[in-house]
Amino acid sequence: MEHMRISDHSPKGQQISCSQVIRKGQWVYIGGTHAMQRNGEIVGKDDPYRQTIQVLSNIEYALKKVGATLTDVVRTRIYVTNLSEWPEISQAYNDFFDEAQPVTTIVEVNKLILPGLLVEIEAEAVINERY
Repeated sequence: MEHMRISDHSPKGQQISCSQVIRKGQWVYIGGTHAMQRNGEIVGKDDPYRQTIQVLSNIEYALKKVGATLTDVVRTRIYVTNLSEWPEISQAYNDFFDEAQPVTTIVEVNKLILPGLLVEIEAEAVINERY
């Protein structure tokens, strides 16, 4: 069974021993992903739509590293610091997952790991045989 582990080289990921993405056979797990560029800069500090776009772009990038795509995503978990911003977050989410429509859970939390972060998303994917 193929096993791939990609470490998180962001400033947050360097503080804790963790992987950004793990692929075990056809299963792919992406840990909590933030609106950070690869240089560690937060995108859209006061804009939940822009942050969600960046988070999902980061997830898409991580999926590609292990041979998966957004259409392989079957489950997401969305953590937000302000549930009243859900309309902006869901619009960005729908821009990425309009066709895939994974199972999702949304949870409001007190705060995320760094000040200025509004959205964090986890994802799970199953890579199926392509016909």
